[in-house]
Amino acid sequence: MNYRHAFHAGGFADVIKHIVLVRILTYLQEKQAPFRVIDTHAGAGLYDLTGEEAQRSGEWLTGIARIMQARFSETTLPLMKPYLDIVRAFNPDRDLKAYPGSPLIARALLRPQDRLTACEVEPKARKRLIDALRRDTQARVVDLDGWLALSAFVPPNERRGLVLIDPPYEQKDEFERLAEGFAEACAKWPTGSYLLWYPVKSRRATDTLARHVAEVVGGSKPAGKALRLEFSVAPQVADAALVSTGLLIVNPPWTLLGELKSILPELEKPLGQGGAARFRLETPKP
Repeated sequence: MNYRHAFHAGGFADVIKHIVLVRILTYLQEKQAPFRVIDTHAGAGLYDLTGEEAQRSGEWLTGIARIMQARFSETTLPLMKPYLDIVRAFNPDRDLKAYPGSPLIARALLRPQDRLTACEVEPKARKRLIDALRRDTQARVVDLDGWLALSAFVPPNERRGLVLIDPPYEQKDEFERLAEGFAEACAKWPTGSYLLWYPVKSRRATDTLARHVAEVVGGSKPAGKALRLEFSVAPQVADAALVSTGLLIVNPPWTLLGELKSILPELEKPLGQGGAARFRLETPKP
């Protein structure tokens, strides 16, 4: 899989990932103690939806564009509002022209005592991210491979926080590297929260990853320590574009499961392509 994010910015996979990211960080805000966000594969930070790449793929039109127009229930709207407000802040003229990546979404939710470490090695993306966060004393952009960062930056001084692992999946062994990198980081910081993103292309690869994570966090009893979320906008067709996205959430807030049970059903209709989407939400099994 060649995952150049400018083509996919604001697509359904971003929407699902960033809604979960915002819910986790919103929960971390509830305690006064500081937290740190570590983004191992941060990307460029801000994406131009009017640019050639975004216009060519048009994925944002069936992703964030639909979500911004969707109506949500009285229960779900307050849960969606922090995410929607962040996207609106980057589009003050109301026309949807820009989409923030995970480091800028995380930055929007930092309080004065919180910090962000964003890792990016691709030179052009790193420069754009530095420009987006220039002179920001709470955010640091690091020229370090994300897999090395996993071990280098945990545990953080704050002792609370989230590690977002969202690699490009350009290498065949990316799932194996994700499993190994997570296990190493979790051994050093078992109380941290982790958000692992993956594309659902191979059921064997995704199931193996989920089993590995379940074994690391809980042995035969991972209940409460991990969640597995997969969201599909259309049936999978061989050699077609990505239609299913996955997240493994380790040490999730105790509130997250109930929140997702409210949010996800209301995303099925707006994000569905040629019909309603579908999701699975479960505890991964070893």
